[in-house]
Amino acid sequence: MPEKRPLPVKILTVSDGVIHRTREDKSGAILEAHFVEAGWNVVERAVTEDGADPVAAALTGLAAGFHGLIVTTGGTGFGPRDRTPEGTRRVIDREAPGLAEAMRLVNPLGRLSRAVCGTLDTALIINTPGSAKGCVETVDAVLDVLPHAVKLLVDNYDPHPSGEGQGSGHRH
Repeated sequence: MPEKRPLPVKILTVSDGVIHRTREDKSGAILEAHFVEAGWNVVERAVTEDGADPVAAALTGLAAGFHGLIVTTGGTGFGPRDRTPEGTRRVIDREAPGLAEAMRLVNPLGRLSRAVCGTLDTALIINTPGSAKGCVETVDAVLDVLPHAVKLLVDNYDPHPSGEGQGSGHRH
């Protein structure tokens, strides 16, 4: 049986404060530790300034030739420079609203999240809040389905976790 390799994840912190070294990247660090503990392979951590253009450029670079998960942290709220969802929407091929909706339900403050999730070629992008607590609890809301979603982006024939749909020979 082939060895099961951990799926790759890249983490993008969106923060003017981290870029200008006035704030520590706590959410990026906690996400890295959380994904490692969950069995993922963190292959890159990056930082970009707030704003739709910088986020779009960073996501495009991170997704180039990459098959895996890209998690952003920061820029999903109502602050004047919070434009992570706008930058994400500029580059994704397809939205994954079910993921974003599930992530918003974990906490009453989730109703204030403008986070977006979607695909860019063979990468799945999910936006999380900039708080260390919020980014982890929103990831945990969807962590169980993320491996299946990432695998579908390449072979589109990963069996349904429940086993339904097997045996028909149809691709989904």
